[in-house]
Amino acid sequence: MTTIHPTSVVSTRAEIGQGVIIGPLCYVEDDVVIGDGTILDSHVTIKGGTRIGARNTIFQGAILGGPPQDRRYKDEPTFLTVGDDNVFREFVTIHRATGEGKATKVGNRCFIMANVHLGHNCDVHDDVTITNNVGCAGHVTIESLANLGGMTGVHQWVRIGRASMVGGMSRITRDVPPFCIVEGDNKIWDINAIGLRRIGVTSEARLALHKAVKLLFKTQLGLSHAIEAVEREVPITAEVRELLTFVQRWFDGKNGRGDQR
Repeated sequence: MTTIHPTSVVSTRAEIGQGVIIGPLCYVEDDVVIGDGTILDSHVTIKGGTRIGARNTIFQGAILGGPPQDRRYKDEPTFLTVGDDNVFREFVTIHRATGEGKATKVGNRCFIMANVHLGHNCDVHDDVTITNNVGCAGHVTIESLANLGGMTGVHQWVRIGRASMVGGMSRITRDVPPFCIVEGDNKIWDINAIGLRRIGVTSEARLALHKAVKLLFKTQLGLSHAIEAVEREVPITAEVRELLTFVQRWFDGKNGRGDQR
């Protein structure tokens, strides 16, 4: 059974699923879809163009689907799409995309903590954790299982690799390689060993990744020579291949700096 608190304003043009709970003083605009079993706690605003899947929980003061903070935006129709089983804590803000028909995206089973901001055209994959007060500028991509520490700022167009860990209060202006720990001003420390164990990566594969990261980011070889060294000296596990593919993008016109895309 769907319940809507009498103090909330919900457009008759919004599509509300079964078992949705909309608490007090919420505001849901036209052209919104809210999937089955989703909960809006209180004082939640869902703006037009937002598509929310099933079983999401949205806490007090969150605003999802606001217009992008982008001078290029000219009120063209754009979207925010959200998958299933996500948690959005207090005062999260996520903006729609810039560019007609485009969408800002959040996948499934993400945990987005209080005061996080995701800017226009961000693409957050599945099982991502973003801790309090993180700010992501436009066009940021966060791959699955990544974890961003609190009060981190992420530059526009940056890509955060799969199963990586970004330390709190970091300033991220370059791509974060998958499986790595990055902290401070883009400093790559080592592999995310604890996170990799949690997702079932074997000790042999972790050791191969550790060797690859050391060659790629801790030597003076230069990146192209370091890639050759990895291919020559390190067992090419699936994870090492994914890391090399990610780094290879920097030679294909995307060099890992958000301000040069």
